Amino acid sequence: MAYKEHHNAFTRAWFKIVLWREKHIKERNFLVILALVVGIVGGLAAQLLKFLIHAISSVVTTNLAVTSANWLYLACPMAGIILSVLFVKYVVKDNISHGVTRVLYAISKRKSRLKPRNMWASLIASSVTIGFGGSVGAEGPIVFTGSAIGSNLGQAFRLSPKILMILVGCGAAAGIAGIFRAPIAGMLFTLEVLMIDLTGTTIMPLLLSSIAGATVAYVMEGYDAEFFFVQSEPFLTRKIPYTILLGIFTGFVSLYFTVIMNRMEALFRKIGKTWLKVVIGGSLLALLIFLFPPLFGEGYGAINNLLNGDTASIVDGTLFYPDRDDIWFIALFIGCIVLTKAFATSATNGAGGVGGTFAPSLFVGAMAGFLFAYCFNQFWPEIGVSNKNFALLGMAGVMSGVMHAPLMAIFLTAEMTGGYDLFLPLLIVSTLAYMTVRMFQPYSIYTMRLARKGELFTHEKDKAVLSLLKVDNVIERDFKCVTPDMNLKEVVDIIATSKRNLFPVVDNEGNFKGIVLLDDIRNIMFRPDLYKKMHVSRFMSTPPARIDISAPMEQVMKLFDDTHAWNLPVVEGDRYVGFVSKSKIFSSYRALLRHYTDD
Repeated sequence: MAYKEHHNAFTRAWFKIVLWREKHIKERNFLVILALVVGIVGGLAAQLLKFLIHAISSVVTTNLAVTSANWLYLACPMAGIILSVLFVKYVVKDNISHGVTRVLYAISKRKSRLKPRNMWASLIASSVTIGFGGSVGAEGPIVFTGSAIGSNLGQAFRLSPKILMILVGCGAAAGIAGIFRAPIAGMLFTLEVLMIDLTGTTIMPLLLSSIAGATVAYVMEGYDAEFFFVQSEPFLTRKIPYTILLGIFTGFVSLYFTVIMNRMEALFRKIGKTWLKVVIGGSLLALLIFLFPPLFGEGYGAINNLLNGDTASIVDGTLFYPDRDDIWFIALFIGCIVLTKAFATSATNGAGGVGGTFAPSLFVGAMAGFLFAYCFNQFWPEIGVSNKNFALLGMAGVMSGVMHAPLMAIFLTAEMTGGYDLFLPLLIVSTLAYMTVRMFQPYSIYTMRLARKGELFTHEKDKAVLSLLKVDNVIERDFKCVTPDMNLKEVVDIIATSKRNLFPVVDNEGNFKGIVLLDDIRNIMFRPDLYKKMHVSRFMSTPPARIDISAPMEQVMKLFDDTHAWNLPVVEGDRYVGFVSKSKIFSSYRALLRHYTDD
């Protein structure tokens, strides 16, 4: 009873705050304040996620040997997946996998509304999954978490769907900026991946959130880049042809990664039983990590080693430790990692783990770029391609191809490595990788899941606006009805009092039967001798199509295009409701478009 009274008192107090805000602070001005708050909270959430992952991982890997195989790799990933599945099934009780895709769905279909539990569920589940060795990244979950923070804060203040959408983008930007210490990349992620429009209304909130998220990270972690990289070999213009080849190569690696992920997800969807997924996915993941320990967790340690020229350490903790000085075995080992990372990532998610594909794409890119340069130097040592530089460039290439976000890939790679001197080759590799993969795959790894269901609206602005229109809101109901048994005289009397040239025909129960067009009876309506002889049932016609009142607007527009009609009847079952006209839809479309793009 006491709890209920306190809850009601809090609700009344909060309602007063909301009313005061609506009265004294304009929505756009308040958006700037909330963007800063979302940035700070999102940055703190990113730090908490990183702390939890590193804390769990350090406990799990404390007793692992460097010079021999570690049998714990067979048990730890499975344990992490089981814990994650139990947490999601019995605590969260909701599907929280594929965080970025769910954010895109919320923007497209739920007016940017995310559930309150999304502010913490992915954070906890992903830290357990990755900490125990799940071969996924923390960036998808932190985007989901940050977006949920922005959405729920906006909902608490009863803000409009347009502002909620911007706050969702602010949360995503803060999460990326906070976890990578990369403010520019955070904003570009929102623009390229979530497709939030860059306008005068959105740019300031997105910048504030990104800067706030990155500032929190700098304060808590220092100013060092995420990956330690020292460019000891300058990039020379004569190396541009090989950079072009790297861009095309990473484009095909991106395509391979995307295709394997897509097919593996399809296989796991066919497995109906949860625990069967856990056994199959967990076993595959454990075996791959046992054979290739760099697949454990995010794999950032292996990336750091490659960026610093420490090639031999890639086989540490494996069965193959004695072969660490064999040049071609190292190349084969790295090649196997590039090929199996997609299987390990999809097995983690398919088994019930929670994580994203952001870090895996960075990992595969670093390995692929390093492998390209490593093999190139063995065959043509006189050219002297830099292994370190190409590992860094490969990160941008694969990320650009997998996510279809070339600008974000360029700036994120530069920001988290400090490799700004490689800006020209970063542009080349990222652009060419994106162009290569686009020739075969029009959707990114995030958007293809929604595109497959026909629910991708964020990347198609016409569909996005149409999805917000409802048939019920554009129905015109001022048409005068006639019945099948009316004679021509009665119809002429109705025409004399109507401003329309179309008349729906309905029976006594209100069921729709057809239409009478003024043009069709113009030649007989001035013949009094036919007034008593002709009835509606003789001269009514059937419309080219009917619209169900629950039909989505995209389907309605397709009906108009297919029939070339200007007006179509709306029915609910068989009952007549009204008419929808192209002009009314276009008018509502333009009004809604102005609302969502007005600066």
